[in-house]
Amino acid sequence: MNVGPFILVSLVKILLALFVLLTAVAYTVWLERKVVGHIQNRWGPTRVGPFGLLQPMADGVKFLFKEDLTPPHVYKPLYIAAPMIAVIFALTSIAVIPFGDWLDIGPVSTMLQISDVNIGLLIVLGVTSLGVYGIALSGWSSNSKYSLLGGLRASAQMVSYEIALGLSLVGVIILSGSLSLREIVDAQGGHFWGFIPKWNIFYGGQIVAFFIYLMAAYAETNRIPFDLPEAETELVAGYHTEYSAMKFAMFFMAEYANMITVACIASLLFLGGWHGPLGGPPWLQALLQIFWFMARVFVFLFVYIWVRGTLPRFRYDQLMAFGWKFLLPLAIANLVITALVVALRA
Repeated sequence: MNVGPFILVSLVKILLALFVLLTAVAYTVWLERKVVGHIQNRWGPTRVGPFGLLQPMADGVKFLFKEDLTPPHVYKPLYIAAPMIAVIFALTSIAVIPFGDWLDIGPVSTMLQISDVNIGLLIVLGVTSLGVYGIALSGWSSNSKYSLLGGLRASAQMVSYEIALGLSLVGVIILSGSLSLREIVDAQGGHFWGFIPKWNIFYGGQIVAFFIYLMAAYAETNRIPFDLPEAETELVAGYHTEYSAMKFAMFFMAEYANMITVACIASLLFLGGWHGPLGGPPWLQALLQIFWFMARVFVFLFVYIWVRGTLPRFRYDQLMAFGWKFLLPLAIANLVITALVVALRA
């Protein structure tokens, strides 16, 4: 096997995936400001470029040239490392997420994925859960009561909802018999009764698991109505109160990259991934697969933003009670029922 073209194609895929992810992060911020603006009867960004489309670029330039203040009372090594930890783990998980099936580029046939790992789902869960260290360390190293409370809240919240989120995915693993994201999507191909897609949310009966995943994903990414670690009314800005310039931007990027990651996982595990109406030559089929996958991710992100503009914030005791007393028992019940149904089918 000639490794030259393989390495070149892999490098191109890595650069493309990073470019698309970072662009998606920037324009998810723009989309959120626009949608929430319209929900609140405002225009949102309009000044920079048509419809404010260049606003993310203007924000990036502002963060780059803003003065980077380091308060004298912080523990500097961890204060600097914390945002790097958060953004690195947020961006790493994209390496195992498939965007489509296969694409032929000249003599090279490559998957629309950076790395196909047979335990891809386990890797995503492991990598994203490590991101909490960046938040916890930022709260502790800032040496501020507001930051510390935000970091403690984020740690407790993420650990609590991680359990329900993980259990909501076990039913999908039982149905597909694999931890490979690609095999899970392949198991959802085709239709039953001739017209209903074999998505896990329909055919697998995992609509309850999808609801649990949705709620846990909001909590895991610190989004309204579960954004208690950043509660401005009581904690100023939570764990990133003492951060400015690019360090603050890194936390921002990590949050939105995690939103995109959980949207990708929801699309792959519950909504059929890239399956949809296909036709034409192989290159066109590859483009359509990417389109259907991105369309589902977009819908998931839109719901994220819609919820932010609609629902009020929970109290912290309500947040923890909802996770432990409602979502966790519901996730266990869904897992038991799914296992029984699969056992009876066999």
